[in-house]
Amino acid sequence: MLIDFFLHLKARRLPVSTREYLTLLEAMQARLAGHSLDDFYFLARACLVKDESHYDKFDQAFGEYFKGIEALPGLESEIPEDWLKALAKKLLTPEEKAKLEKLGWDKLMEELQKRLEEQKGRHEGGSKWIGTGGSSPFGNGGYHPEGIRIGGDSAGNRTAVKVWQQREYRNLDDSVELGTRNIKVALRRLRRFAREGAAEELDLDGTIAGTARNAGWLDLKMRPERHNRIKVLLFLDIGGSMDDHIRICAEMFSACKTEFKHLEYFYFHNCVYDWVWRDNHRRHSERFPLLDVMHKYGTDYKLIFVGDATMSPYEILQPGGSVEYNNAEPGAVWIKRLLDAYPSHAWLNPEPERLWEYRQSVQIMRDILGNRMFPLTLEGLERAMRQLNK
Repeated sequence: MLIDFFLHLKARRLPVSTREYLTLLEAMQARLAGHSLDDFYFLARACLVKDESHYDKFDQAFGEYFKGIEALPGLESEIPEDWLKALAKKLLTPEEKAKLEKLGWDKLMEELQKRLEEQKGRHEGGSKWIGTGGSSPFGNGGYHPEGIRIGGDSAGNRTAVKVWQQREYRNLDDSVELGTRNIKVALRRLRRFAREGAAEELDLDGTIAGTARNAGWLDLKMRPERHNRIKVLLFLDIGGSMDDHIRICAEMFSACKTEFKHLEYFYFHNCVYDWVWRDNHRRHSERFPLLDVMHKYGTDYKLIFVGDATMSPYEILQPGGSVEYNNAEPGAVWIKRLLDAYPSHAWLNPEPERLWEYRQSVQIMRDILGNRMFPLTLEGLERAMRQLNK
């Protein structure tokens, strides 16, 4: 069975290797998964999946392969699908519903095992067997205050404590917008560690070696802590059409502040012009001239824009094109100055990539950036980090 499962994962284009498959076999021989399908799921995922971005594909492939309750280890009974078609639904009065008692998790699973061993035929509308309708805690289409839905769609009561075949894992595929934790995972590809500063961290290997050379007398060795040397200059588009992307941009900003010790950030609206700001509440009174920013932060910074690049083309190409004031030079001039000052740069766009070709301003900005625009997804972030690491 496991060989077929392994080949099934390969067929679904999951990067699983023979070595990882052998590791899973060793774990099974050590009885790490027991007889629970859920335990086996987590064990197989830990052994076979190397990257969180593949969790969703693994989840789908696992569900396809082990589809149906007959696949659960240790259960010999089969539940034909036609048993579970909701041909009859018993309507219970509020008084009848109140008389039904919850069994509790252990009792519920124990009773399910008994039903699987004892039941020999199809059942509808009852209160005990696995079937459709009725008030049994097992099956679908009926009502019970705490039951296990097997097959079929929900009756809308939302009282099931377990649903066979239900996918219970968040979508972590690399084509979806992300949470802060997953953004951090992608940003960690942009790292360059070095030991700098005062020697404040214990060098365990050095201490052991020094003590051995010192005939057993303790010789403590200290060393500077390791820090990520990467410096990031982050420009965030704010307001207007970006209001639709506040959540993902806030998560991106939070992840950057956590991952990069050397992070400088500024806001702009639609396109960068001759000044930017750091506090949206004081953006008219506390402005930073863009030339001062470029003079202050050296060329070793990685420049990252975050914005949807959705605006009038005039805002990029024409003097006075800004929607907020009469800019003396086109936005494209200022963008090019930034790109010249920071050769390592990328633009992250929260809009779906499939829409870019329909937005003239996006095409103009992509051309200015030399196609260094990437979608704000896990896959897009990884591409952007590879570009910034060149």
